[in-house]
Amino acid sequence: MTSRPYLSESTRRLVSERAMNRCEYCLISEKDTILGCAIDHIISLKHGGSNEPENLAYACVFCNRYKGSDVGSVILETKEFVRFYNPRNDNWTDHFQLNDATIIAKTSVGEVTARILGFNDERRIVERQLLILKGRYAVP
Repeated sequence: MTSRPYLSESTRRLVSERAMNRCEYCLISEKDTILGCAIDHIISLKHGGSNEPENLAYACVFCNRYKGSDVGSVILETKEFVRFYNPRNDNWTDHFQLNDATIIAKTSVGEVTARILGFNDERRIVERQLLILKGRYAVP
């Protein structure tokens, strides 16, 4: 078994700066989450993804944990497999919209991503409501 390349500090900095220090999935700012953000492999290493910057995203701990090494999920009604939102290739507003503090899916990609990453778990909605009230959460 070969070892995986280590992510350098410069790569970590590039990913966080490119994301403006916000989770690229749910859009929370790193400074608004106690647990911070981590580097996510959009396509996990075990699925053949790489440590190259185009396969890396900045993700809050909750999005990163819920996503794990998954690359997509199944639409429950149709049993169709659908990939997750990819911050390198997709535009957030094409797949999601913010309605009050709830993130609404506009596409099947948005649907599986929002469901699996737990965008609208009750605590996360309350957190977004408070951040919106303070002017600290907005869709770019």
